[in-house]
Amino acid sequence: MRAVVLYESMYGNTHQVATAIGDGLREGFDEVQVVPAGDAGAERVGGADLLVVGGPTHAHSISRASTRHQAVEDARNPDHDLEVDPDAEGPGIRDWIATAPATGRFAAFDTRVDLPVLLSGRASKAISRKLRHHGLEEVVDPESFLVTKDSELEPGETDRARDWGRQIAKRLAAVS
Repeated sequence: MRAVVLYESMYGNTHQVATAIGDGLREGFDEVQVVPAGDAGAERVGGADLLVVGGPTHAHSISRASTRHQAVEDARNPDHDLEVDPDAEGPGIRDWIATAPATGRFAAFDTRVDLPVLLSGRASKAISRKLRHHGLEEVVDPESFLVTKDSELEPGETDRARDWGRQIAKRLAAVS
């Protein structure tokens, strides 16, 4: 079985989470690729048994070109100690969803500030809704991984992401 973890990341947190999820999935999948949204063409995602799709929460939902641009601008502010992920200025998950395959299985995740959901929103919920409407089958509930107000992953979140990947792999192995 083959899984593809698609992500968009501004400051590297979602990239780290995607990599950890991929590590967890490797316990049940023969092949796992972790791919930024800008490199997720049909040749990379086509035929995957599972797509795991995630990105940062911006303005309560999936990022848009304007919010990605603002995140890059924020990182340039000398008062912030932020480093832009190498793929941050490329297309995001919202752009990719428009070209997503119309069949297959998926799981959705996001990174968001550690605040109540009412205040932060959850990109994973919007990703999930859009992919289900696109025709894909969701295999687990969307998951959020938390970052601090200083844009750093909360302690233990990569371990939790790895465990989430393992749980997904076990669930799909039991169904197959």
